[in-house]
Amino acid sequence: MGRIKGGSRAAMARATSRPRPSIPRRTLLTGAAAVALTGAAACSRVPQGGALARLKSQGTVRLGIAGEVPYGYVNEQGEFTGEAPELAKVIFKRLGIDRVQPVATDFSSLIPGLNSQQFDVVSAGMYINKERCAQVLFADPEYQMLDAFIVRKGNPKNLHSYEDVVRAKARFATGTGYAEIGHATAAGYPEGDIVILQDQVAGLNAVESGRVDVFAGTSLTVREVVKKSAKAEATQPFAAVVDGKKKIDGGGFGFRPTDGELRDAFNAEIHRMKQSGELFRILKPFGFTQDEMTTLTAKELCR
Repeated sequence: MGRIKGGSRAAMARATSRPRPSIPRRTLLTGAAAVALTGAAACSRVPQGGALARLKSQGTVRLGIAGEVPYGYVNEQGEFTGEAPELAKVIFKRLGIDRVQPVATDFSSLIPGLNSQQFDVVSAGMYINKERCAQVLFADPEYQMLDAFIVRKGNPKNLHSYEDVVRAKARFATGTGYAEIGHATAAGYPEGDIVILQDQVAGLNAVESGRVDVFAGTSLTVREVVKKSAKAEATQPFAAVVDGKKKIDGGGFGFRPTDGELRDAFNAEIHRMKQSGELFRILKPFGFTQDEMTTLTAKELCR
């Protein structure tokens, strides 16, 4: 929701369309030190409190999204949709804010954009982690997620974990800024050998054409993208092992540090929707299953 290897530099250049980002998309800190300082400075200029009342008065909340299926994106009809925007429409309506206005940006710009008031809320299914919690307030996650691989039909290299990828010396790829970069390097895969591609669609194409052996992503995005493929398949979901522990990530909405009242009101609605089953009914059309529903809290993930 952060490029090649096992081959020559020339092969890497052919397999990649964009320069390698230095920061994983979902699990590592978004932004270098300069960006962090900029975000902190911008945050200090945000008026203290009153966000909920202000948004009610305006009647509009601006949502920062990153253009990633199924979290927040523009569909074939040119409409903003995804699990996060659709969830936001329901919750903010109940909070007295009738209109949501998605604002598309690069994933790495979400936190800086939030703290510089380009939008009011991050609505991109962003993974919650300790580094990000130092910059923004998170609502409790609406989902949890494991990893999975795109591989050739029959999984000829028998790849079911990052350790398998290292053992097989497989040509490994993942998406721009994806958390899976860190998961692979934690297993011992050289970061300089990772093929970084635009997204899961580019990953599928690379596996189908034989340019890479495996593409890693979230289990949801992987299983959705291979549905119509005759040459590739998705592996079973698995938990990456990081620092000796199995890792399960959770994604949620992000708010400015000064907007605790707004976050708390949003959180209360999330919990009501979890208890009633309404949350799952909203997320299900975007490919989520009951396995991705979660009782994790932001407090737990921030640790």
